[in-house]
Amino acid sequence: MTVAAAAYPFDQVTDVAQWAAKVRAWGQQAVLKGADLLVFPEYAAMELAALGGPQVAADLEASLNEVVRHRAAMEATFEGLAIEFGLTILAPSGPVIEGGRRLNRATLFGPAGRIGHQDKAMMTRFEREEWSVEAGAGLTLFDTALGRIGVLICYDSEFPLLARALAEAGAEILLVPSCTDTEAGFWRVRVGAMARALESQCVVVHAPTVGEALWCPAIDVNRGAAAIYGPPDTGWPATGVIAEGAMDVPGWVVATVDLDQVAASRSGGAVLPFAHWPEQAAQAARLHIVPEKLRDA
Repeated sequence: MTVAAAAYPFDQVTDVAQWAAKVRAWGQQAVLKGADLLVFPEYAAMELAALGGPQVAADLEASLNEVVRHRAAMEATFEGLAIEFGLTILAPSGPVIEGGRRLNRATLFGPAGRIGHQDKAMMTRFEREEWSVEAGAGLTLFDTALGRIGVLICYDSEFPLLARALAEAGAEILLVPSCTDTEAGFWRVRVGAMARALESQCVVVHAPTVGEALWCPAIDVNRGAAAIYGPPDTGWPATGVIAEGAMDVPGWVVATVDLDQVAASRSGGAVLPFAHWPEQAAQAARLHIVPEKLRDA
């Protein structure tokens, strides 16, 4: 299949129609590139905070609530695009309120409509301490016509056991939408995403927000580069980088991947980290601490 990862910039949209026209244009660009699967970034839904006006967008709490207010319209737009273009689309993640809790949710749509959603599992300090965004209730594996898909939202990609659970359940491709305001933050997610591709011998798609949106403190600065990763193994690029864009440059990064190669790597790669993963536990359990006075000369 052909995968497209968005390096997505924010615009200060004035109405829903203007925003919908923008995302439709992005969808059309990906279609022209032959994409089957589109991945939009984490918190790209915060673009909709502009619809409340400058004062709402500039207020952290009010901006989140404004995006929640437009959630249904956003999902309907992406569902319509997926159906119209015959694509699978991971829509931008953003806040939802469920059971009195604020969650960060990304929804997956396919050619027949809504498939399901994934809530972010691991909250950053900013989400915990300033936004009051809470963790979702577990992980979801999406068994689609394209393949078995898992979603790790930004910080989630930095925690190996989450990806491992999805891979053990059958995930062949992991989608990593991200939103980071520093180059270091971007690299943390990138290193995590590449490590998950290595460990689970699978494809990982990284889609970041890019550019400035100084009108909204929630998304004021965004650093990143879109990319598609695989395991650095036989049949894959030696670097593990299948395709990547330039830092902070908006647009789609597109690559065609063969998920049969995932199975081939897991069964017959030059190394077998996916198969050998369970062996870690016994070795870790036999950890020994050697005081300096007992060390060998």
